Amino acid sequence: MAELHELTALEQWQHLQRGDVSPLELTEHYLARIERLNPELGAFATVTPEAARQRALYVEAEVPKTTPLWGLPFGDKDLQLRAGVPAQFGSRLMAGFVPEESDELTQDLDDAGGVSLGKTAAPEFGLPSYTEGLAFPPARNPWNPALGAGGSSGGAAVAVAARMLPFAPGSDGGGSVRIPAAACGLVGLKPSRGRIPSASGIDKLAGLPVAGPLARTVADAALLLDAMITPRGTHPDHHFALRSPADDAPLLAAAVRGEGRYQLGVMTTSAWDDAYDIRISAEAHDALQLAVREFAALGHGIEESALAPDASYAPAFRTIWQAGAAGIPAETDEQLALLEPLTAWLLRRGRELSARDLGEALATLAAYERSFISQLSRFDAVLTPALALPPRPVGWYDQHDGERNFEQQVQYTPFTSMVNVSGLPAIVLPVAVTAEGLPMGVQLIGRPGGEATLLALGAQLERRLRWQLRTPPVL
Repeated sequence: MAELHELTALEQWQHLQRGDVSPLELTEHYLARIERLNPELGAFATVTPEAARQRALYVEAEVPKTTPLWGLPFGDKDLQLRAGVPAQFGSRLMAGFVPEESDELTQDLDDAGGVSLGKTAAPEFGLPSYTEGLAFPPARNPWNPALGAGGSSGGAAVAVAARMLPFAPGSDGGGSVRIPAAACGLVGLKPSRGRIPSASGIDKLAGLPVAGPLARTVADAALLLDAMITPRGTHPDHHFALRSPADDAPLLAAAVRGEGRYQLGVMTTSAWDDAYDIRISAEAHDALQLAVREFAALGHGIEESALAPDASYAPAFRTIWQAGAAGIPAETDEQLALLEPLTAWLLRRGRELSARDLGEALATLAAYERSFISQLSRFDAVLTPALALPPRPVGWYDQHDGERNFEQQVQYTPFTSMVNVSGLPAIVLPVAVTAEGLPMGVQLIGRPGGEATLLALGAQLERRLRWQLRTPPVL
C-alpha cells in the first residue's frame, strides 16, 4: 500500500472506515511528518501532539463513524479559536493568549469527526496576502523554500502541499484561501457568502471573509466543504462506508461525478486595473490558455469577456481593508510597538476614517457587487488567472511603506478580492508547472450558490491534467 500521506483524504477516510488504519495511527503518522518537515517550512504556529492523540482515541471510541471526517487529521488556522490552545493571530501582540471557548467552525469540524493537530500559520491578524510575520518563521513554499506560500492561509497551504495534513480549512477575506492554494499547487475553494453557517461572512464587515477548504484534489476539497456545511451529515443513521461516498454529501457528489457541459467566460481584466499597473506574467497567461484549451476539448463553450472599467472599486476596498484593522486591541504605545509596520499603518489609517468614509465605501462595494454579478450572469462560470505572477520570494514585500506594500499585494493578486466583494464562489485549480518547476493556477468564478458547478468543472480538468500526482521537490 502507498504511504498514508500519499493517499487522498477521501482514500484515507475509506481506509479508516474499513479499519485498515485507526484514527490514532493516522494521527501519529502525520505528527511524525510535522516533526520532520515543519522546522524548515513553517506550516504550523502551534502543534498539539498530546491533545491530538487524546482526540484520536476519543473519536475512535465515542464518535459515530457516520460523521463525514471521522478520524481525519486537519489543522485550525491561527485566526480561529480552539479552547485551551494558543491563538496568537500571527501577532506578537497576542502572545500568551489562550481562549477558554472555541469558535463555531472549530466545533463544527470536531462534530464532523476530525482530529486537530494544531494551529496553521497565518500573518498578523490575517491582513496580508503573504505569511511572513515577525511572530513566527515565514511559511515557505514546498516547491521552493526560498519562495513564499501566499496568505493569509499560508500555513494551511504549506501543510497540505507538504503532506503534513490531508487537507485543511482556511479563511478567505480577499483571496486568503485561493492565493496560497495557487502558490502551493493546491485546490482552494472560496464558497458563496452564507454557504457555511459557522463562517458565513454575513456578520463581517462588508461580508468579505468566509471559510473554505484547501486540498490536493477537487474531491478532497468537496469532502471538507460538505463537512463544514453539515458537520454531522445528512444521514447520521446510515453507515456511510457501505454506500457511495457521494450519497450523503452533495458537493462531494458533484466532484466525484464531474459531469456537465457549461458556458464559460474567460477574462484577464480585474477590479484593480484602473488603480494600479497590473501586468500578467507569461506563466499566468500560459496556465490560463492551457485551461482554455482543455475545457474546449471537453466540449464546454468558451467566450472572451471583460469587466467594465470602474474607478470606484479600489478606494472603497482600501477603506474597508483599513477599517478592518481599526479594531485590533492595541491602545498603548507598548502594544502598538508590538505590531508589524504594515499592521500599525493600517490601524492608524483605519482609526482616522469617519463614519461617512465607511458608509460611502460600503455603499460603493454593494453597487460593485450588483454590477459584477450582472456582468458575469450569462456564464455558468468565468475563468481567470489565479495570480498575475509566479510565487514571490520570501521578503519580497515592502515591510515599511504601507502604500507600496498594498500595491505589491494587488499586483500579485488582482483577481481575488472582487470575488469576496461580490459574495460569489470561486475555485483555484493548479493546472500548470512552470519551466522553473513552480505551480501556476487558474480561477473559476461561479454563480451565487454555484459550488457544485465549480467542483464538477474542476474534477473534469483534474482527470485530464492529474495534478494530484505532482510532488513538491522538498519531499
